[in-house]
Amino acid sequence: MVSDVISVDLPMTFKKRGGRKVIVLPDGTHGNPMPMATIDNTMIKAVARAFRWQKLLENGTYGCLDEIAKAERIGPSFVSRVIRLALLAPDIVEAILAGKQPASLTLKDLMQPFPVEWAGQRRFLCLA
Repeated sequence: MVSDVISVDLPMTFKKRGGRKVIVLPDGTHGNPMPMATIDNTMIKAVARAFRWQKLLENGTYGCLDEIAKAERIGPSFVSRVIRLALLAPDIVEAILAGKQPASLTLKDLMQPFPVEWAGQRRFLCLA
């Protein structure tokens, strides 16, 4: 009896991006040659938190980041990394909210130290 089953091995992995799974090929590229950025709810939530926390500091609701961390029941280190997102250039924030950021940009990238000046941010995040 001859088997009609054909087995094909495809070397690829799956990566979560914005709550969705993306195929990553062995050479590190995405399955789609020109991946289009999409609205990344995780990034949007982090940016929204940053602006909310900044407003709470400015209006005196909280006096420091440690107070925010205690109120939100999260680590002060996380609060300090997220609140920096309130320093992003307005056009970068707009791109993130509209889903027009580079497809390669992730929240992990935004959580890394970035330049304070807006032109430096654009270069650092490949938006220039």
